[in-house]
Amino acid sequence: MKHTYNKIAVALLSSLSLPAFAADVDIYGKANLSLQSSDFGEGSFTEITSNASRIGFKGAHDLDDGLTVIFKAEFEVDLDGDGQKGYGTKEKSVDTFEARNQYIGLAGSFGEVLLGKNDTMLKQSQGKVDLFSDLNADIKNLWKGENRLADTVSYKSPKFNDFQLGVTYIAEDSVDAEDGISVAVFYGDAKLKKSKMFASVAIDSEVNGYDITRATLQGKVAGVVLGAMVQKQEKIDGSAEMNGFMVSASYKMDRVTFKGQYQAADFKEGDDKSGITLGADYALAKSTKLYTFYTSFDMDSAADQDYLAAGIEYTF
Repeated sequence: MKHTYNKIAVALLSSLSLPAFAADVDIYGKANLSLQSSDFGEGSFTEITSNASRIGFKGAHDLDDGLTVIFKAEFEVDLDGDGQKGYGTKEKSVDTFEARNQYIGLAGSFGEVLLGKNDTMLKQSQGKVDLFSDLNADIKNLWKGENRLADTVSYKSPKFNDFQLGVTYIAEDSVDAEDGISVAVFYGDAKLKKSKMFASVAIDSEVNGYDITRATLQGKVAGVVLGAMVQKQEKIDGSAEMNGFMVSASYKMDRVTFKGQYQAADFKEGDDKSGITLGADYALAKSTKLYTFYTSFDMDSAADQDYLAAGIEYTF
């Protein structure tokens, strides 16, 4: 596997219009695997799941006039080796490596502009409020808007008094399609290290078939990190209207972090859906943690879903 990663790194770096040794290049990644009991309406079964494990290459190269060229090429890795992603009716076959964020762009006093495949601003606006991102309780399982799209141009402004503007333009890429726009205003630091609060408001217009408005807030009160999110979405033809909310909380005690999250999706003409998750992380080191969680989805007229898991995550 190490030799495979090295070959990929060489291929990616040689494809850039930069001398490989003139740029600062970082190889990073995350390995996340869980043993879990899963039940999505047809009886429970055990499985090993790769939860958005990934490897990536990113870097920067200083140019003249205060400009910096930045680039990233990130891939999801199917570490469980079963060639499947998702669950139930959402399960699909995947390659060992699947493209995630991949772009090149320029940064300077004006902010940064990126071209390629990237998370939309609405997706980025969630910050760290979704405590179970990449796991079965990820907010994307009940809501739309968690889009990582190709053919995009992204712009982020410099920060002004902790405020920042972000815009994603999604090119139509065909004669019959429409351009999409994703806009967000951010306040504070999503990791809550440089500010006591993080907040954002984001709007998608004709992005992946939906119009969406989302507001997010997170802060720390007496050692408890509290988060909340509200969302309104509808298809671009005005159908499938939904109002939803999500709340989350976490508390760290020595090496253990206790976490809980509740999410709801109320459809104007259709099912009401909700999900609740409880979990805990145990830090073995800064780079490595053990975790466990239980997730239960109430899907109204559709089959309910339940997941009980224990796993390990290593980042580098």
